[in-house]
Amino acid sequence: MVFVQAVAIRESGNPVKKELRNTRSRQTRAATKCAQNGLIERDGFRSPRMPKPRRIGYIRVSTASQLTDRQVMQLEAECVELRVEFISGAAVERPVFDTLMQELRAQDTLVVVDLDRAFRSSIDAMLTADDLRRRKVHFRILSMPIDTTTAEGELFYTMVAAFANFERQIISRRTKEGLEAARKRGVRLGRPPHLSPEIVHDAYSWMCAEDLPCRYVAALLSVSRLTLQRAFHREKLTYPVLSTTTSHDVGCDPF
Repeated sequence: MVFVQAVAIRESGNPVKKELRNTRSRQTRAATKCAQNGLIERDGFRSPRMPKPRRIGYIRVSTASQLTDRQVMQLEAECVELRVEFISGAAVERPVFDTLMQELRAQDTLVVVDLDRAFRSSIDAMLTADDLRRRKVHFRILSMPIDTTTAEGELFYTMVAAFANFERQIISRRTKEGLEAARKRGVRLGRPPHLSPEIVHDAYSWMCAEDLPCRYVAALLSVSRLTLQRAFHREKLTYPVLSTTTSHDVGCDPF
């Protein structure tokens, strides 16, 4: 847009309307041509258009095997964009969350379902909330109505963050105590072994009798060589396996 303010007056004092119209037409055509050629990007008299505020939801679960349905259903109705991350809440580096924090602009809103879905500890929650407030980024927790822009809301937010951190520590402690009790009862933790004890003993006896390499027997059992070797050690079998001609000299049990 081009603003033209011109007054042309002859000595007689009458405005020259035709000359003024021609001047305006020439200036309008020149401005249109510059805009078409890319010489004018925007109107210099107008402020640049501000980006539309966004509502972005953050979803976190510890492992990929856990479902995100509960968080997705609640955030879909509130947000225009969702970010999902599969990582432990206690992890030092959270790539998706860190990238989201850098992309947030003023007047955007970060939305989470629960407080512990976004923060590692109460200190982390307070520091992040303070950073968002300084950047004029709104923060909302669906499970509780908290307005961190007021003194009362900030106090309540601090208390909730402390209790969430306490609950996480209690759960971690109970999990460790349960695992230790299971070990004392003789329960084997972790994934079940791929090879049963009977298969391991049969494979060991075959290797002793036929003088077969471990890699060959492991391939027949559809496992790796290291898996078969660990199975031998788990069953307290001597490895490397020697043939039956020398097994009696070194104590190899052919079973």
